[in-house]
Amino acid sequence: MSVKVYADLMSQPARAIVLFCRAAGVPHEHIPIRIAKGEHTTDEYTKMNPLQKIPVIKDGDFTLTESVAIYLAREKDIADHWYPKDSKAQARVDEYLEWQHLNTRMQCAGYFRARWLIPVLKQKQPNEKLVAQLRKGMEECLDTIEKTWLKEGNQKFMCGDTISVADILAACELEQPSMAGYDVCKNRPILSSYMARVKDTLNPHYDEVHTAVYKMTKKFGGQIPGVTDTKSNL
Repeated sequence: MSVKVYADLMSQPARAIVLFCRAAGVPHEHIPIRIAKGEHTTDEYTKMNPLQKIPVIKDGDFTLTESVAIYLAREKDIADHWYPKDSKAQARVDEYLEWQHLNTRMQCAGYFRARWLIPVLKQKQPNEKLVAQLRKGMEECLDTIEKTWLKEGNQKFMCGDTISVADILAACELEQPSMAGYDVCKNRPILSSYMARVKDTLNPHYDEVHTAVYKMTKKFGGQIPGVTDTKSNL
């Protein structure tokens, strides 16, 4: 039986789950949910997730809204490297995933929202002081990823020398600022090499899942549609 994945591919965690299913060979059906159209607030969707967040998966009569990648890695017949059965190797993946919530995810998403998403929705210039503050926090986070998690370039992936669910979740978050005109790989050879490795390992699925992100980045380049004189990389 295929897993049903309810996801909007403009969302980082949603992209990550769809990408993981494709890369790991988990039989699934992607059911598009458009946040912009409020499809995550319908009565039907709210019954699945009262918090109205995405993604949601349905595995038979079992519905899950958090820790989806870990559940799928444990329950489905996939390669061990995604979420190792070895306790210590698994703990390394968990270690990054715990760290990510208040770091990679919060910092990259916070910058994207303040620099691009909120100004688009409200049709006004970004709050430059806030954007500068969030950019500083994001760049400190990127420094930590390079120094600590990638061991200054001496480790191929976040949790070792093989790719895991941690890298899928991380990469999807690291792509998000590109729509706000910020390239996390610019002047960062360690992070640039890492992202290239992740993409090479996961393609063609990586590029397919990020098609909408690439289009938005190319179309607007960080500019806010409807708002003039917005500078990239504020």
